[in-house]
Amino acid sequence: MPESAPDGWALVDIKAVGICGTDYHILEGKHPFLNYPRVIGHELSGRVAETTGTWSQGQLVVVNPYLSCNACRACRRGKPNCCSNIEVLGVHRDGGLCARIAVPQENLYPATGLTDLQAAMVEFLAIGAHAVRRAALSGEDRVLVTGAGPIGIGTALFARLSGAEVHLLDVSRTRLNQATEKFGFKDTHLVGNDILSAPLQDGFDVIFDATGNAQAIEAGFSLLAHGSRYVLVSVVKETICFSDPEFHKRETQIIGSRNATGEDFEAVMSAIRASRIDTDALCTLTVRFEDLQSRINDLAKDREALIKAIVTF
Repeated sequence: MPESAPDGWALVDIKAVGICGTDYHILEGKHPFLNYPRVIGHELSGRVAETTGTWSQGQLVVVNPYLSCNACRACRRGKPNCCSNIEVLGVHRDGGLCARIAVPQENLYPATGLTDLQAAMVEFLAIGAHAVRRAALSGEDRVLVTGAGPIGIGTALFARLSGAEVHLLDVSRTRLNQATEKFGFKDTHLVGNDILSAPLQDGFDVIFDATGNAQAIEAGFSLLAHGSRYVLVSVVKETICFSDPEFHKRETQIIGSRNATGEDFEAVMSAIRASRIDTDALCTLTVRFEDLQSRINDLAKDREALIKAIVTF
């Protein structure tokens, strides 16, 4: 456990850590950007360990886990989320599933008005908020979110807040039922059904993929309307293939959405404070840190029934 931090950094005592698909992929050896061994944990809330800079001891903070270089072209153009030399906590360098962590002060955001658990949910919701902002949605857009896991649900919630008509597609009826019962999404579709029957025969103006599955991403191209946008939120190891004539005749835009920026973190915290996001519905269960080792494999197996599991300290 670090006892001191470099200049410009701060020590943070971790209070809660969300477990997400990335962590399960790491557990299963499926993450494309990771070298082992690694301490996981990037959905982090904590309290400042000692007063430093503008931060006060005991202050609740959200940790932005994307450590950018502030020097590459992307950083200079205000896009630190896709920094050429990015290091993501829990992926490229050890993360926050531990008692204390040192992070750059610029990667901390005050979690005023939030609980420890809510603060630990900001990062994964920011992924969806960033994707929705990248898509530049309007109230006239018909949206399909493929994959009704945590990232997909977060994306759907912010797409709905934009005023768009939101549909969800998934292979799991359990996940779709949760989306309806917990969050009120009525337009849900099970993979294998004819989704393009009337009145959806023209397709979707915007599709967000949150499946982490190459075949699902490729299948999504056929569901796009003419003049549409395809936002790839999930990342896969495989090469993605699509028909160029179908792509061109639709004048489709393909948009990669990676991580999130401070603007997205602030938007999520504002939505939580205003009760526009139901964090109680998002948090399926909590696990004490000392119990995680005995439960992590079961959590990985039971992902269909989980929205968000949060580790507490």
